[in-house]
Amino acid sequence: MNEDKLIELVKQVVSEMTSTQKSDNPVMLEAVPSDSEEYVPDLSQVDFRKVLDIPHPANREEYLRVKAKTEARLGVWRTGPRYRTNTLLRFLSDHAAAMDAVFSDVSEEMLEEMGLFSVSSRCSSKDEHLTRPDLGRQFSEETIARFKAKLKPKAKVQIMVGDGLSSAAIEANLRDIIPAISQGLKMYGLEVGNIPFVKNCRVPAMDVIGDELEPEVVCMLIGERPGLVTAESMSAYIAYKPTVGMPEARRIVISNIHDGGTPAVEAGAHIAELIKTMLEKKTSGIVMGD
Repeated sequence: MNEDKLIELVKQVVSEMTSTQKSDNPVMLEAVPSDSEEYVPDLSQVDFRKVLDIPHPANREEYLRVKAKTEARLGVWRTGPRYRTNTLLRFLSDHAAAMDAVFSDVSEEMLEEMGLFSVSSRCSSKDEHLTRPDLGRQFSEETIARFKAKLKPKAKVQIMVGDGLSSAAIEANLRDIIPAISQGLKMYGLEVGNIPFVKNCRVPAMDVIGDELEPEVVCMLIGERPGLVTAESMSAYIAYKPTVGMPEARRIVISNIHDGGTPAVEAGAHIAELIKTMLEKKTSGIVMGD
């Protein structure tokens, strides 16, 4: 192929891609608010469940009906072999939020506001927290002594909070879920004492409290591994008389606690009811259904 033919072919491909972009853009932008041609929407504020990405779909209404039920990336369109700009920018934005959730810290101001006292696992940094999960479930002797000074031994219920893999989940949900759990337990005649916050925390850290202070039920509220749908998902791991090294089947978990999943207030009420059931049955995990 000589140079002139190559140049002509490139021009033709570019022309086709440009014409496709022009015809596709109105379809994409009809669901995105725009005040002027210069307006660039903040993609973090766009509800992509309402955005029509596919040009000229065979069944527009059904496509949007299905998409409205999930945050998953359904029907992502393309420009040539590549993602569209909005799709790529949204991916980069969600990925950045996930990274921030993992590597940021829960603010001391919020912990003080909620009346939590702060301790740390044996992990000395976020990097160590990610690479040494075993240290995230252990405490120093000094920290265990602080637990014993601050927490009631042999309590009916002990609630703990850990950053886990998403500090953003704690920031987003804690203000709603702690009061909901406390009020629910109060209805059942149960009190919530001091609540520790554990930095660089893994779920089995709750088992150490079970061994050292022997509460009947321990509930760990912890930030879950963030994804590209949300970086604010919290879970509650609950166990009756947990012990270090116990089978994971002895825990019950309520996951996806966030605005787009189970709201924190609703989850808190359910957690309180589960704790009451565990105390009545004196067990937890898969055997609760027996």
